[in-house]
Amino acid sequence: MTKQNIYILGIESSCDDTAASVIYNGKILSNVVANQKIHQEYGGVVPELASRAHQQNIVPVVHQALQKANIKKEQLNAIAFTRGPGLMGSLLVGTSFAKSLAYGLNIPLIDVNHMQAHILAHFIDEEGFDKPEFPFLAMTISGGHTQIVKVSSYFNMDVIGETIDDAVGEAFDKSGKILGLNYPAGPEIDKLAQLGNPKAFQFTKPKVEGLNFSFSGLKTAILYFIQREIKANPNFIKENLNDICASIQYTIIEILIDKLKLASKQTGIKQIAIGGGVSANSGIRQALKDGEQKYGWKSYIPKFEFTTDNAAMIAIVGYLKYLDKDFAEQDVTASARLKI
Repeated sequence: MTKQNIYILGIESSCDDTAASVIYNGKILSNVVANQKIHQEYGGVVPELASRAHQQNIVPVVHQALQKANIKKEQLNAIAFTRGPGLMGSLLVGTSFAKSLAYGLNIPLIDVNHMQAHILAHFIDEEGFDKPEFPFLAMTISGGHTQIVKVSSYFNMDVIGETIDDAVGEAFDKSGKILGLNYPAGPEIDKLAQLGNPKAFQFTKPKVEGLNFSFSGLKTAILYFIQREIKANPNFIKENLNDICASIQYTIIEILIDKLKLASKQTGIKQIAIGGGVSANSGIRQALKDGEQKYGWKSYIPKFEFTTDNAAMIAIVGYLKYLDKDFAEQDVTASARLKI
């Protein structure tokens, strides 16, 4: 790595979090996130409201990131931003702002793939966190994505398995909605699951060929199960909430780990990294740690603040691309369905 003094500003606006981060030679100096609470009452992200909130938040968030990093914008070497995938309206806010700022400062612009960033967040210089060695398997799990990626180098990645319908985060949130939990339900299910019996109720795991996932059938099975039980006992959810959450979480984790085991067997790779919002789940983290004993894996679990959408992961990709002089042109456009 270079000995130059490189400051990169990272901007993330793919969904409902407006975030900005300053990285200096691979080390994060600031990582600011403005959450949008407004979506909670709708039980999911409302795209139009998200893009409006980004417009309100982006200037103060970037200003705060620079302040916390204790640098002036004139010291920046480049601006990195999320080009996609994500919600188009949200992406456009971050893309337009990054292009304008880079143009105004006459510095390079760097476009970043959001999913690559979740994986490369593991390369942020953070005390107490090891960096994976190539090649490794990365499982990216979030509200919008569920993928297994073979990572051969920073920018040589192959998706070898992905969901054919819903993402794992959506399975958590929709299950939570059925149980009357607030959005986002994933963290709440995780908390309640720790108080319950994971084998209290059995849910059938979907049979999907190869390394792909499916979660829509599981969601339907949970819905029918709850409806049936409530018919017999109107207080069923209230009386069994912890056990229901534990059983749902146990089933979802088993689905994920089964596919990881298969991917590891097929590729011969035992280095496993996770990323994305759902990687904050305590059950998944424990299952990966258990995999070190059971299957000889070496697991890499990111720091909590780098799991959900954040700009530090955008900044690290910006830094790595800056070293390669891999810059974007000013006519770059946002892409809602950008692939790895």
